[in-house]
Amino acid sequence: MEDTATPGKTEGVLENQVQSATDRGGALVELTPTPGGLALVSPYHTHRAGDPLDLVALAEQVQKADEFVRANATNKLTVIAEQIQHLQEQARKVLEDARRDADLHHAACNIVKKPGNIYYLYKRESGQRYFSIISPKEWGASCPHDFLGAYKLQHDLSWTPYEDIEKQDAKISIVDKLLSQPVALPPRPDPNFQGLTH
Repeated sequence: MEDTATPGKTEGVLENQVQSATDRGGALVELTPTPGGLALVSPYHTHRAGDPLDLVALAEQVQKADEFVRANATNKLTVIAEQIQHLQEQARKVLEDARRDADLHHAACNIVKKPGNIYYLYKRESGQRYFSIISPKEWGASCPHDFLGAYKLQHDLSWTPYEDIEKQDAKISIVDKLLSQPVALPPRPDPNFQGLTH
């Protein structure tokens, strides 16, 4: 009795596994009596039920693939999110620098400002800010107004704070070296019009 009961129990378990596998997205290819338009010699071999565990394995494989796809997408989106944060930080700095540069260009000045020179920003008692070519060190103890900072006028008419001049000059020097090197491009062949003209 136990021997005959066991297969029935096994079939029930397998049916449950097949149903569970189907619910998880696993599926087998549809059957057709004449694949490719040809009748097979033995339809038994094409229509017989396969091992139900194959469907379970298929569903597990599909589920695992879904997990990998999700993990890959998450990793790529994380990299993009970091790049977006970096770009937002750069955009914020560009806007701050532009606001500062515009503000400095509107400071009073009685001389024509020339790129490459350092100018010193002072503030009068009246609140007016102005540029001078005389540094606080040159004024000494007789400096008449509050010193706010020193800036170098760059050739693109942006301003670099005194403490950043050395670093900015090093960056510009590197770019100048790169621009002065000849570009290593392969020789450009002459266009071939053979066969297009008589």
